[in-house]
Amino acid sequence: MFEGIFDIKNDRRLSMYLYRTGFGMWLVYLALGAPALRTFHHYRQDAGAICILFMVVGFSASMVFEYVHNPAGYEQKKKWLFVSYLFLAGMIYILEFQQKGIHLDWTWVLSWFS
Repeated sequence: MFEGIFDIKNDRRLSMYLYRTGFGMWLVYLALGAPALRTFHHYRQDAGAICILFMVVGFSASMVFEYVHNPAGYEQKKKWLFVSYLFLAGMIYILEFQQKGIHLDWTWVLSWFS
């Protein structure tokens, strides 16, 4: 059943499993926001971070398959992969490093839009 699952160049099952796991963690993230699950609310942020991680890793694995079998689709997805990596890096900074005293000045980004 799982033969060749780590051959991501020729088999897209691993990327689908990772992406579906990320989607499942997103559903867990939503469920943990419900008032009935208030006792487990402290796991909500972890579920959200794991959701993003699984979806980005699954998307990265699907990029290898697209590179080999669909070069035009790869060129389109390459831009979105870069955006997802930036988003993941931002989430890691916000969740992990901001409370540990590493503060970055993000106001220079606003000068791009003004």
